[in-house]
Amino acid sequence: METTRRELLKLGLVAAGATLAPHALAAGSDGGAPAKKLRILILGGTGFTGPHQVRYALARGHAVSVFNRGKRSNDFPASVEQLRGDRDSNDYASLKDRDWDVVIDNPTAVPAWVRDAAAVLKGHTQHYIFISTVSVYADSSKAGNGAKSALAPYEGKDAYAETTATMRANMALYGPLKALSEKEAEKQFPGIATVIRPGLIVGPGDQTDRFTYWPVRIAQGGDVAAPGDGSDPVQFIDARDLAEWTVRMAEQRAFGTYNATGPDYEMTMAAMLYGIRAVTTAGARLHWLPASYLEAKQVGAWMDMPVWVPGQGDSYGFHRVDLAPSLAKGLTYRPLATTAADTLAWFRTLPAERQATLGAGLKADREKQLLAEFGKKA
Repeated sequence: METTRRELLKLGLVAAGATLAPHALAAGSDGGAPAKKLRILILGGTGFTGPHQVRYALARGHAVSVFNRGKRSNDFPASVEQLRGDRDSNDYASLKDRDWDVVIDNPTAVPAWVRDAAAVLKGHTQHYIFISTVSVYADSSKAGNGAKSALAPYEGKDAYAETTATMRANMALYGPLKALSEKEAEKQFPGIATVIRPGLIVGPGDQTDRFTYWPVRIAQGGDVAAPGDGSDPVQFIDARDLAEWTVRMAEQRAFGTYNATGPDYEMTMAAMLYGIRAVTTAGARLHWLPASYLEAKQVGAWMDMPVWVPGQGDSYGFHRVDLAPSLAKGLTYRPLATTAADTLAWFRTLPAERQATLGAGLKADREKQLLAEFGKKA
């Protein structure tokens, strides 16, 4: 079963927004004490990865300001300067005539946001870090996509007229608009721009349930439908690892373009699911359903079967992007067991009504039906 690049873009790799409680830093991931204390401006800061960036930067002695609309609650310390503005209406007044050593741009998905922010920030920062996505790649049929790979083309009339609303209404625009936003960042901040391209961002606080589904479902025990034969590769990154590495990239003044996903070896779907099972006590039984069977039953990759896409054909390289440059710059990872256990613990703190409705994965009756029909066929 092949999943095309356009279909993957429609499914989207947009990180969910959430405000997280503090979590411990990954052991051995601090990279040593920073050589210089930085003034860091985080555009956004209250979404999925932003709170981790804030807390990690503070723990390393940096001064932190966040810029957003102020519509999400947070529990930041009083030392965090909270600046208000609305990027949809080009309101950057609170940033004018201010200087920062580094700016981290988390939520931007349209070129106009980069251009408009640059009108205020250009000449007032020494480093601009743009958080992009691996969905920018034009061709996922080959392994090794990286800084020099072709990017998804934008086919609209005016990229600067695109808004977050038009992008969300047509997720096929997500990759192309992120690609153009990268180019805008390099244009507006020549020589001082860093582009970080995360894969699927996971961990406690992810409101999309793309990954969360698996710890939750496996912890329920019983017969679990699993996609393919277990040999397909998977790549993802804990939001905390992404956030902390981003801060360390700022400390290094590491410019250029880097993928941010993991782990640092080829993990298979089987290794991921059995690794998740190892942190539970429910004794779930995994049943591998061939890709051809799932396709015939109209069970889709990515959302019906989260994290997974077929490791062949048009999506062969989707979970095989190049990580060597990122590893050389100190990208590190929490163990899968830590991410899985923390995600499950976080999910169990949510209200009952939220726990009852996962945003991704198979519904219980659909899963039972697929397993029963496959068993009869076999």
